[in-house]
Amino acid sequence: MAKQPFNDNFLRACRQEAVDHTPVWYMRQAGRYQPEYRKIREKYTFFEMNEIPEVCAEVTRLPVEQLGVDAAILFADIMTPLKPIGVDVDIKSGIGPVIANPIRHVEDISQLRELEPEKDVPYILESVKMLEQQLSVPLIGFAGAPFTLASYMIEGGPSKNYHLTKAFMYAQPEAWNVLMDKLATLTVTYLKAQIAAGAKAVQIFDSWVGALNQPDYRRYVAPIMHRIFGELKEATDVPTIYFGVGAGHLLTEWNRLQVDVLGLDWRVTIHTAREELGIQKSLQGNLDPSLLLGPWEMIEAQAKEILDQGAKVPGHIFNLGHGTYPDIKVETLQRLTAFIHEYSQQN
Repeated sequence: MAKQPFNDNFLRACRQEAVDHTPVWYMRQAGRYQPEYRKIREKYTFFEMNEIPEVCAEVTRLPVEQLGVDAAILFADIMTPLKPIGVDVDIKSGIGPVIANPIRHVEDISQLRELEPEKDVPYILESVKMLEQQLSVPLIGFAGAPFTLASYMIEGGPSKNYHLTKAFMYAQPEAWNVLMDKLATLTVTYLKAQIAAGAKAVQIFDSWVGALNQPDYRRYVAPIMHRIFGELKEATDVPTIYFGVGAGHLLTEWNRLQVDVLGLDWRVTIHTAREELGIQKSLQGNLDPSLLLGPWEMIEAQAKEILDQGAKVPGHIFNLGHGTYPDIKVETLQRLTAFIHEYSQQN
């Protein structure tokens, strides 16, 4: 089958340029809600799916072909670059990342080595190169942000309150700075390698940074995020995206970063971000994924509201406020994608 003309609406929206329609992609758009994904998952562990480029490319490509979305996101995990630097991590079904050697002291940090992408994650780079040849939409590369990576590395796995992470941050500030600096270097190195391989945009997931208040974010995290986005901006012109969950109180801090797009979860409306907080960067989001389990009439009404608010200022990418759930139906996402395209073209 011949490759389709390249659809760059997502990239144009990232840069606040004119678009043919509001672009859409969904976080965790490759996942357990897809019967095809579940069949592939029966054959391989999660990391095996990462580490076999043909499988990684197939899983990444599947939602683009199935849903008609305007961007693909590389099928990997934020833990992927941590394994080769010395973090003993496994992805456990129903739990998430579990780490056997959590960080407790600065000596533990010294055991972590620098990431060498071509040597440590060649399969990721090969997958990106393969997808660049196969896709007719932009491929989004990604990495975990230092705070979120650190939270897993210190807690040993998912957490409800991140008290061990915060305790480490407060009680061992020098060690915290060493860890943040090392993870910032890893993040920039990893993303630059993905970009060099062909990623057309990159997203940094700071999934759990909303656990911090604004002063703590400003003191313990913001300097490292300024460094990361500053170094990426100096090195490349690909769009950058920053996303976290429950982090609406940090949006004004994020607005100071050299980032192109801010991702919103469902707790903050686009209107609030634009009119009350004064955010003028491109915005990505932000349908509550739980709504996709409800009646179509509710989904359509909320999608219209998001699209109407997003259309008032150039630069809106439709997405969910977090990732898809396993019990969402493929048909629902197909219908939503078609609706977003049709409605935004007409308005």
